Amino acid sequence: MNYKDYYAVLGVAKNAPEKDIKSAYRKLARKWHPDTNPDNAKAAEEKFKEISEAYEVLNDPEKRRKYDMLGPDWQQAARQAEQQRQYRTRYEGDAEQFDFGGGANSGFSDFFDMFFSGIGQRASAPQGRSRGGFAQRGQDLETTIELTLRDVYEGGKKNVSLQIEDLCPVCQGTGTANGQLCQNCHGTGRVLKSKKFEVSIPKGIGDGQRIRLGGQGGAGTGGGPNGDLYLIVKLGDDPTYKRKGDDLYVDLPVSMFDLVLGGDVQVPTLAGQVAMTIPEGTQNNRLLRLTGKGMPKVKGSGSGDQFVRLIGQLPTKITDKQRKLFTELAKLSNGKA
Repeated sequence: MNYKDYYAVLGVAKNAPEKDIKSAYRKLARKWHPDTNPDNAKAAEEKFKEISEAYEVLNDPEKRRKYDMLGPDWQQAARQAEQQRQYRTRYEGDAEQFDFGGGANSGFSDFFDMFFSGIGQRASAPQGRSRGGFAQRGQDLETTIELTLRDVYEGGKKNVSLQIEDLCPVCQGTGTANGQLCQNCHGTGRVLKSKKFEVSIPKGIGDGQRIRLGGQGGAGTGGGPNGDLYLIVKLGDDPTYKRKGDDLYVDLPVSMFDLVLGGDVQVPTLAGQVAMTIPEGTQNNRLLRLTGKGMPKVKGSGSGDQFVRLIGQLPTKITDKQRKLFTELAKLSNGKA
């Protein structure tokens, strides 16, 4: 039995975070899946099993902890595990069946089976107990939720239908079933499920922030609780407003006369139209502030501000009378009148 360097198999560092391990596995799984290597299917299948085996261990916190603890002492640990197996086989008889792995139906290597696939695990346990005799919490899951600016401005309840990536119910995430690639998930160990949720949208939540749905993640085993589901907010572009932090920016077309002479104009906000005064002699592209008309602050109270960019609009067609007046104004500005 040879030692398996799972980190080298996936091409990641020993301190690699979970997301890097998952990313490396998906990349390699796509590359070596037998369906994408028809001219070299046998070698691809062996490579795919090796990748799946490494991911099965490194993506499971408990298995990874055990693997890291073995280190250079793996041979001694293997001898102890074999002794335990022989002891149980000899003294526990037929009262309970034990699955030690490594048989004809094993999808992984002897190294994996010795340490992770059933040392002391019952092939059949009393109802309400897991195969290992203990409950295990389900995995936390992540997906994106697409929201509009108005959704996060108003907050509140929203019914959404999401595609959730969860453990394959056939192979339980191993990628193999009965010694073969799982046909349900095509060896990836994951399947997409469509689920409907009622989500509470926090007011003012930003792009890339997460919403936690407790207990809506992967299913637990042996009566263990479900994991959590994390929704990563993806804000769509808004045709009217640009968001920077808690502040909003909007362009407002105004006439040249409003800029020169000043006056009151109506400005759109997410709370409705509000009146705003333009000072006399305002320059084109100037920003004016509407205090408290931005996004609600997720932490703390109050709201950001809305900044209004004044875009002066020049007339494209003028009458003879207007031309005469503009000419007089030009002369006055140049000191010729």
